[in-house]
Amino acid sequence: MIYRLVIFDLDGVIYRGDEPMPFAVETVARLRQEGTIVRFLTNNSALTREAYVRRLTAMGIPCEEEHFMTSAYATALYLQSQGAEGKRVFIVGEEGIHEELRRIGMRVVTDPEEEGADYVVAGIDRDFTYDKLRRAHYAIQHGAQFIATNRDATYPAAGGRNVPGGGAIVAAIQTCTGVEPLVIGKPNTYSLELLLQRCGVSADEAVLVGDRLDTDVLVGKRVGLHTVLVLTGVTSEGELHGVPAEMLPERVIRTLAEL
Repeated sequence: MIYRLVIFDLDGVIYRGDEPMPFAVETVARLRQEGTIVRFLTNNSALTREAYVRRLTAMGIPCEEEHFMTSAYATALYLQSQGAEGKRVFIVGEEGIHEELRRIGMRVVTDPEEEGADYVVAGIDRDFTYDKLRRAHYAIQHGAQFIATNRDATYPAAGGRNVPGGGAIVAAIQTCTGVEPLVIGKPNTYSLELLLQRCGVSADEAVLVGDRLDTDVLVGKRVGLHTVLVLTGVTSEGELHGVPAEMLPERVIRTLAEL
């Protein structure tokens, strides 16, 4: 079987922090030499697509903005499809969300009590404060739609550590408001389906390579892609025992060299 498209998760698959994972550079280069389309699908909403281009290019993986589907970008595309241009949004998140929502013409507000808000969009926010939580709570309690870029509890950081992810922040907002968010990122199929459409590739011609069972593998199987779990990120080999069939990958590899 020849696959036309290989989609990689980023954190724990292509890199940890600013360091590329073993064989990541060589694997992407070889796939491209063979004529395979390579794309990147990440739940991490912290960075802009431009910043991801700079990061990967500096690691020896040259790429362009169109090669990335981030949860922040997918959220912006979803809101754009809902006619959110010009609407007010309170953001609990970092540069990636701010930039993508501004690009589609949304009005970013800093104080929903003074300015009002039509949406609250939440993701990873390493400057999260009680005041941001309070403002998000106020906005949602007064009618703003609650949208989460993702619900990842942790993500792989430098030094082999896993650190709290955007899902921890989303959970705090959900706890105080009692409102379930609309989740855009993996394992929701929206971002992956968009990526397939843009590449003009059917699901059975594509492979998704990730490090999480509950997001990467699950979304791949929901859409009908071939799935590969690489053991360089958050999932250990021991966690594969007894997992539901919907989260069981087609292949398990220790490093990208085995891809």
